[in-house]
Amino acid sequence: MAHAHGSQGHDHAAGHVHGATDKKRVLIAGCLTAGFMVAEALGGLFTGSLALLADAGHMLADAVALGLAWYAFHLADRPATGRLTYGFGRVKTLVAYTNGIAIFVIALWIVYEAWGRLEAPAPVLAGPMLVVASLGLLVNIGSFLVLNGGDRESLNMRGAILHVLGDLLGSAAAIVAALVILATGWTPIDPILSVFVSLLILSTAWKLMRAAAHVLLEGVPPNLDRDLIARDVEASVPGVREIHHMHIWSLDGTSNMTTLHACLDDGVDAHEVVSAIKKRLASTHGISHATVEPEFGQCADDGDDHDHEHDAASHHGHFHQAGR
Repeated sequence: MAHAHGSQGHDHAAGHVHGATDKKRVLIAGCLTAGFMVAEALGGLFTGSLALLADAGHMLADAVALGLAWYAFHLADRPATGRLTYGFGRVKTLVAYTNGIAIFVIALWIVYEAWGRLEAPAPVLAGPMLVVASLGLLVNIGSFLVLNGGDRESLNMRGAILHVLGDLLGSAAAIVAALVILATGWTPIDPILSVFVSLLILSTAWKLMRAAAHVLLEGVPPNLDRDLIARDVEASVPGVREIHHMHIWSLDGTSNMTTLHACLDDGVDAHEVVSAIKKRLASTHGISHATVEPEFGQCADDGDDHDHEHDAASHHGHFHQAGR
C-alpha cells in the first residue's frame, strides 16, 4: 500500500511541476497572440486580404483558447473539494474539447467566406499584406517555441500548441498568397490558400476532440489494454484467482486510475495481496491510483440473475470487446 501511495505522490509532484511551467508558457503565448491579433485584423481590413482576416479570426479564437487553457491550469492547482472529489484536473480536458469545437466553427466560416471570394474576387493590397503576414509568422514562431517546451502528454497543452500551429500555417499561407499576388496579380490565391489552411486545421482539431472525448467518456487510455492487465495481475500476483469488474480510465489524459474486484484464494492475507496488486499496477502499468475490492467465494455484486460464472464468461467474451 505504501508503495502505491509513494508512486502516486511522485506522479502528482511531477505533474505539479509540469503544470506550473506549462501555465506560464500558455500565458506568454496568449499575450503574444492577443497582441498581434489586433494588428492582423486591422491589416486584413486595410489590405482586403481574406487570408489575413482568416488568420486574425483564428488568432482571436486562439487568444481566448490560450486564456481558457491558462485558467484550466490555474484551476487544476486547486485541491479537491467535498463536491468535486477528483479536484479540477479534468477542466483541462473539457477546455481541450471546447477548443476543438471553436476551431471547427472558425475553419468552416473561413471556407464559407472563401467560396464567396472565389465567385467574386476582391482587390488585395499585396505589399502591406506581406509585411503583416511576415510579422505574424515571427510572432507565431515565438509562441510555438514557448509552448513546444511544455508537457506534450497534456491534452490542454496539445490543444494550445495546435492553436498556435494553425496560426503559424495561416501566416505562412498569407505570405505565399501575398507573394503570388505581387508577382502575378492573381487574387483568387488568397481565398484558395485560406481554405487549404482551414482543412489542415479541421483534421488536427478532429484528432484533439476525439482524444478529449475519449477521456471525458472514461475510455481506457490508448496505451493500456484492460484485459491484458487483468491477465497480468492474475498471473503475477500470488493468491489472485481472478480479476473482474475492472474499469480503467484517465482523469486528465496523463493520470490513470482503476477499480477492480480481486477474487482471492482461501487462506491468503487480503491486505498483502491487495498491496501487491497496487504495486504491480503502479510499477508495471503506470496506474497511479487503484481501488481494489478483495473477495473470497461469491462476488458481492452478484445477484440471483447474475452469477459469478456469467461474469467470468463475460469477462473473457463481450467484456473484452467493451474495453476497446
